Amino acid sequence: MPTGTATETRLVLTDDQVRGLAKLGTPLYVIDEGHLRRRIRRYLAAFKSAWPNSELTFASKANSTLAVVKIAYQEGLLIDVASEGELRAALKAGVPASRCHLHGNNKKPGEIRFAIEQGINQIVVDNFEEIELIGGLEGKKPDIMIRLAPGVDPKTHAKISTGQADTKFGFNIADGSGEKALLRCLELGLDVKGYHCHVGSQLLDPEAQVSGGELLAQFATDMKAKHGYETQVINVGGGLGVHYVGDAVPLSVEEYCRQLVASISKALEPSGLRPMLVQEPGRSIIGESGVTLYEVGVVKTVPSPTKGHRVYVAVDGGLSDNPRPVMYGSKYDLVATSGDGRTFGPTRPTTVSGKHCETDMLFEDVMLPEDLRPGDFVQVLVTGAYNSAMASNYNRYQRPGTALVRESGEAVLVQRPESWDEMFAREILPEGL
Repeated sequence: MPTGTATETRLVLTDDQVRGLAKLGTPLYVIDEGHLRRRIRRYLAAFKSAWPNSELTFASKANSTLAVVKIAYQEGLLIDVASEGELRAALKAGVPASRCHLHGNNKKPGEIRFAIEQGINQIVVDNFEEIELIGGLEGKKPDIMIRLAPGVDPKTHAKISTGQADTKFGFNIADGSGEKALLRCLELGLDVKGYHCHVGSQLLDPEAQVSGGELLAQFATDMKAKHGYETQVINVGGGLGVHYVGDAVPLSVEEYCRQLVASISKALEPSGLRPMLVQEPGRSIIGESGVTLYEVGVVKTVPSPTKGHRVYVAVDGGLSDNPRPVMYGSKYDLVATSGDGRTFGPTRPTTVSGKHCETDMLFEDVMLPEDLRPGDFVQVLVTGAYNSAMASNYNRYQRPGTALVRESGEAVLVQRPESWDEMFAREILPEGL
């Protein structure tokens, strides 16, 4: 299936905004509130138009900054949490547990008990041990969704593929595990609402997600025919990609929802089932609403055996604030801003490196101005998802702050840069060492 056509849906800050925001310190993650709210509303409208009995859940693993989670909740989204920490973040953002779904392939008993104590809306069970644990607990039980592995191998990076048969996630449909999980839940008297899957992330071609939805619908049809169980919910997870670079763009959210719903609806026809349909977008909600600002430090030219020479521009961040280029070979578009307001000259191929004690090659052979110099800035587009969430203290670098550009235009810190005291607060030097 074809992907979409290139249109500029991404947040791009003006030069004046860059220079103003940089005063808050760099590296700096920036989220635009208005941009984010518009993306959420568009996705909601597209899904409701395709299937009125539908619901969106924000996959907070993409960005669990409290302000982002609260905006998603304010706009009517439920919150998908994949750990006790993400649940606690949602609670601190003012989201009741009754509006959260708990995921995870290896939830500890304490995590499950904490979620139930808080009044979690739904637990997505991933293995038989979880089913037995929840079934054996005293008191009110949460609603249950059964995560299924539909056996779909998506066209994306292997490290963000999750729906194939050989996966740590969920119950395999083909080997009968999914059916056994349903029957065991029903034997234990658990309130099973339906089925869940997630086939992968950054899907520019919707074929895998469409196939995953069809397989869940077929499974629901089979379980009704064999056991009389009528599913109330089918949750197809997230996965819609975003526009990172060039013309590699996904379908519009409207067309994506239309294709997804059409395939599920057709597969459900023999059963007469009309369940609620749920999606769990994360990256496609927040990704394009964020950028990262860096200040340029060292600029140098070195010999290259393949190119004759290579220009390196070192910025004041790198692997610890954006590990995705190293982990996934991720590519990004960059926009340069002069620190003093001057106009740039022609561009040339440039490799942007970080400041870590690693190769730390962030962005290789991107086009940046020839006269870029220390004190200038670059903004990296589409870093709203999985950048702040994956930041670390590697090389003892402090994690960056996050600024929110309010709809009024005012920029406020919603996550301040990490202090040295915070970095070392949990360290203990034993007496006598």
